[in-house]
Amino acid sequence: MDRTLALAGLDDRPWPELDHAYGSAEDLPAVLRALAGDDPEATAGALDELYGSILHQGTVYAATVEAVPFLARLAAAGHRSADLLVLLGGIAESTDGHGVAPGACRAAVAGQLPFVLGLTAAGEARVRQAAVWAAGHTAAPTEAWPALRGRWEDETDDAVRGELVTALVRLDPARGAPTALAALAAHGPARLRVTAVLACLAAGLPWDTRQHDAVLAALPAEGLVSAFEQCEPLQAVVGGLLRRDTAENREAAFALLEAALRVPEADVRAEALSAADRACMVSRSAPARLLPALLPLLDEPEPPRGVLPLLDKVAEQAGPGAPALARLAAGDGDLADRALAALVTAAPALAAPLLAERLPERPLALAVASGARAHGTAVSAPFPYDAALLDAVRRRLADPESKGNDPIHLALLLASWGRRAAPAIPELLDALPRIPLAGPTALAGVCPDDGEPRTRTTEHLRAAALHGPDEGRLSAARALHDLTGESGPLIAAIRAELAGTGRYLREAARLVTVLGETAGELVPAIRAALMDQPAFRSMPWLDAHAELAAALWDITGDAATVVPLLEAVIRADDGPWTRWTAMRTARLAARLGSAARPLRPALEELLATPPHAPAAVLALLAALPEEELRGPLERSVLAGRVLDTAESGVDADGAFEALSALGRAALTDEHLHRIERLAQGDRRVVTAGIGSQIIRADEQLATRARETLKALTAPMGRAVPTPGQG
Repeated sequence: MDRTLALAGLDDRPWPELDHAYGSAEDLPAVLRALAGDDPEATAGALDELYGSILHQGTVYAATVEAVPFLARLAAAGHRSADLLVLLGGIAESTDGHGVAPGACRAAVAGQLPFVLGLTAAGEARVRQAAVWAAGHTAAPTEAWPALRGRWEDETDDAVRGELVTALVRLDPARGAPTALAALAAHGPARLRVTAVLACLAAGLPWDTRQHDAVLAALPAEGLVSAFEQCEPLQAVVGGLLRRDTAENREAAFALLEAALRVPEADVRAEALSAADRACMVSRSAPARLLPALLPLLDEPEPPRGVLPLLDKVAEQAGPGAPALARLAAGDGDLADRALAALVTAAPALAAPLLAERLPERPLALAVASGARAHGTAVSAPFPYDAALLDAVRRRLADPESKGNDPIHLALLLASWGRRAAPAIPELLDALPRIPLAGPTALAGVCPDDGEPRTRTTEHLRAAALHGPDEGRLSAARALHDLTGESGPLIAAIRAELAGTGRYLREAARLVTVLGETAGELVPAIRAALMDQPAFRSMPWLDAHAELAAALWDITGDAATVVPLLEAVIRADDGPWTRWTAMRTARLAARLGSAARPLRPALEELLATPPHAPAAVLALLAALPEEELRGPLERSVLAGRVLDTAESGVDADGAFEALSALGRAALTDEHLHRIERLAQGDRRVVTAGIGSQIIRADEQLATRARETLKALTAPMGRAVPTPGQG
C-alpha cells in the first residue's frame, strides 16, 4: 500500500464535528498529510502534534477513533512504521477517554489488526517489536493471540521475543503462562528472562526460585524490558509481589531486595535502593524488615546515594542506625545535612548537639527539627529543648546572612520550646521585619508572664500590628491579643483587610472568631466584603467568602444571609482543583447546626465524591433531625460513604471523625472489618502526596483507624486486634 491510498477518504470524515485535546479536530487532515509527506522535519512535527491532540498525556478523544485507520495504513505502507505502531499501542492502552465511549479507541485499533499483525514479520526488529506491543494492547485475544504465538516460534531477536511474552500474557494470561515459563529457562538471555518474570507475575503464577534467580542474575536490569514503557524491572517485580498482599509474596519481595542490596556494584545498589523505596511506599511492614539490610550501607566509606533519602522517609524506625547517621552528620556538605535530618527524627537527643554545632550548614535538618517539613501531617513530638542549640539559634537569627526560610524555621523551633526559649526574645524582635508571619507567633509562644521582656514584646507587637508591613499586621495583632487580650489592633487589622485587596482575607475571617463579643463592630465590614463579587472567583476568594459567611453566623446567627452564601460556594465546586474548598465549606456549614438544613440538597450531592463525604456527613448530622436520616442518609449508608473516603487515603482525619460521630450503632460487621483493614492491613492506604510525607501520613491514618476502632468497639466487648495482625 502506498501513502496516497493510506489517506484515501481522509476528507470524507466529519473532522470539524469531532474533538481532540485542543478543541475541533478540523486541523487533523492537514496534520495527517504532513505526517505522510517526505519532509522528515515535517513528519516529526506532525507526529508530535498527534501525541498532543489525539493522545494527550494518555487521554483519547472522539477524533482519535477516526484517525486510527489512517495511522495503521500509513504504518502498513512502511512510513514511520515503528513510530506509528507505538502511537497506536498507546491509543489502545489508554483507559482515559474524553467525549468518547469507553473502549472505543481500543476497539478502533483492534479493527486494524490485519495491518498491525502483518508488521510482526517486518524486516526491522524495532518494527516487529512495536507491532507486537500494539497488538498486545488491543484486548482482542481471538484475533491477536494465535498470530503472536505463531511468531514466537520464528522470532530470534531477544527484545521482540520479550515483547511477545508480555503481549501473550496480557491478551490471555492462562494461555500465555506456559510461554512465560518457557522463557525462564536457565542460561537464557537476561532481557528475555526478566521480561518472563514480569509476565509470570502478571499471569498470577506462583513465585519460585527460578524467578528469584533470574532477576538477581540480570541485575542491573534497567533497560531490559519493553522500550515502549517506563519500567524499572526490579521495582516492578517487587511491586508486583507486594500487590498480591500475602505473607508469602511479601517474604519473596523482601528476600529479593535483601539479596540485591548485598550486591556491591554501584548500579545494582542504585536499583535495589529504588526498589526498596518503592516497597516502603507500598508495604507497611517493609521498613522494619528492610532496615537491617539498609543500615549497614551507612558504614561504607561512601554510602549509596539513595539510602539517606529512604531513611529520611522511615526515620521513626531508624533508631538502630543512629550512630552511623551521627558519624555522617559530623561531616561536610549535603550528605551530612541529609544524615542529620534523618537523625533529628530517629534520635533527636543525639541530633541536638550536632545541629547546634553546625546550624548554618544544616538547613534541611533545621527544617525537620522545626516541624516545617510536616506539610500538614502531625509532628510526632516537638524537637527536644537543648541549651546549646538555643544559643546557636539566637546567633543564627541575629546573623544578617540568615535569609530565605532559615529565619522562619528558627522561629518555629523557638516557638515549639515555649517559655524556655524566652532568652531569644531580643533576637526575635530584631528579626521581626524579616519574619512578619512566623515571628509574632513565636514571640507569643516564648514570652514570659511579666517583666521587661514581656513589656518590650507587647510594644513591638502593637507597633507591628498598627504600623508594620501589611503582610504581618494580622499575625502581630493576633499575637498581641493572645498575650494581652487587647482587641483594638486586631479589629483594625481585620477591618483593613476586609476593605483592602483581600490578600489575607481568609485569615482575617478566621480571626474574627477569637474576638468574642467585640467582633460585633465588624459586622458592617463583613457584610460589605460579602457583597463584593469579583468577575473571577478564585479558590482563595471562595475560601475567604465561606469563612466570612461562617464568621457572620457566629456573630449574628443570620441564617437567611449565611446559608445561601455557603451553598453558592459549595456549588462552585468544579472538580479536583476546587474540591478542598467545597470540603472546607461543608465543615463550616456544620457550625450552623439545624440552621444548615436548607443545605441538604447541596450536601447530599457532595456525598457522591469520596473527598467530600466526611465533611458532608458531619454537616448533615448537625443539620438534620434523626427522623430525616433515612434511605440514602441512613447512618449505616453514610458510614459506607465515609469509609470509601478513608480507603482512598484522602481526608482520613475527617473520615474517622465522621465515623465517631455516626456512632457504633451505624457500623455493620463489614464496616468494622474495613476499619480493621485500614488499621492493620499491610498495604498502605495513603499512596499520593508529597513524597517525603506519604509514609508518615499513612502511619497516622493507621493510628487513627486503631484509635477509632478501639473507641467504637471497646464498650461493646469486641476484641480489637493488636498492631501487626491481619
